[in-house]
Amino acid sequence: MYTNVTRLPIEKRIDWLFNLADRHGNTFRSPEAWLARERYLAEHPTAIAVMKCMDGRINLPVMTNTPPGILMPFRNLGGAFDLGWPHLGEVLAHHVQNWVRVGRRVLFLVTYHYSKGDPHRGCAGFNYDTEAAYAHTQVIRRQMQQIFGAEHSTIYPLICGIETDEDTIVVHGTNGEKLDMSQITPDERSTLEPRLAALLPDMPAQMRADLLPLLLGNLDTIARVREQAARHERLLDIEHREWMICVGRGFDFLHTPNLALIIGPYSPNLDVPIGKAAGIIEGNMRSGRIPDDGFLLLASVPYMEIGIDRARAELKSIFLARFAAEVIRNERPELAEKMFIRTAVLDWHARTLETIAEDAAENDQGDIAASF
Repeated sequence: MYTNVTRLPIEKRIDWLFNLADRHGNTFRSPEAWLARERYLAEHPTAIAVMKCMDGRINLPVMTNTPPGILMPFRNLGGAFDLGWPHLGEVLAHHVQNWVRVGRRVLFLVTYHYSKGDPHRGCAGFNYDTEAAYAHTQVIRRQMQQIFGAEHSTIYPLICGIETDEDTIVVHGTNGEKLDMSQITPDERSTLEPRLAALLPDMPAQMRADLLPLLLGNLDTIARVREQAARHERLLDIEHREWMICVGRGFDFLHTPNLALIIGPYSPNLDVPIGKAAGIIEGNMRSGRIPDDGFLLLASVPYMEIGIDRARAELKSIFLARFAAEVIRNERPELAEKMFIRTAVLDWHARTLETIAEDAAENDQGDIAASF
């Protein structure tokens, strides 16, 4: 479906996007989906968060066949994070405390990504240097151990590579060994549990049991991707064809790869990933991978409660849209002429994406800009 969307005029692409968000919200709120999540969490109580790149190909729910709403994403350029960033530290601590209070352990998948077929399909955030990207995940892991402890009895930071040609997960062990899911044959599925125990001896048994379904799901995805490749249908998934920049949080409905570059609001230098994303969009237009009639800048901020929390989310979303638009206008003025801006907030419990009236957003942006 999305292969046709990529070639549509920009207005129709934007309509398709918000229809997708509506469909995702309706599905998420359905009794069947709610029961599936409740059953999954009852069977697999470990909370799982994913620290990953803004690249639209890095989509762990799809790669692992996991129900929507189970994996908590944190995105930034190249998957580069510093737990000293004030906002990131506060958000992580908030989620960890909420999970731990109800008796759940937390598994953080700290990821980097690469392409085995072509280095330039790898991570632009690290200038396609996979070793540098992997080294940074080790820094994040050490920071997590400094904050949450190195015994890993409650919080476990697990380094994982993502090979995007085949959507493969590579699990790095404690002793330098790794488990490459692309090397696991169908008749070896039953060996995964003892392999994980040998690879991650310091991981609590329940946590390993909750990691196992993700890896089994990844085996199914790899098989499907290989079938697509055999039919010459995989190129679109491998190449950058993003036509939107999403800034903020609450983009779980984008379960389709290679449409969006998603930037979390964590870095104090937010202009850097925004500028990089704009460069990717411009390159996609220049190469003909997407039409050059326009691209979407979408800002979204989730809220938990109506009233003050929602009102604050609106202001944050408006600010993020204004800030990102200003960066793009300054760095790539020609591209900025093709920019369509939308602002929204997300009802986190219902996964309802609610757009903010454009005239109100424009007025607020003007007021905010005037104050600087």
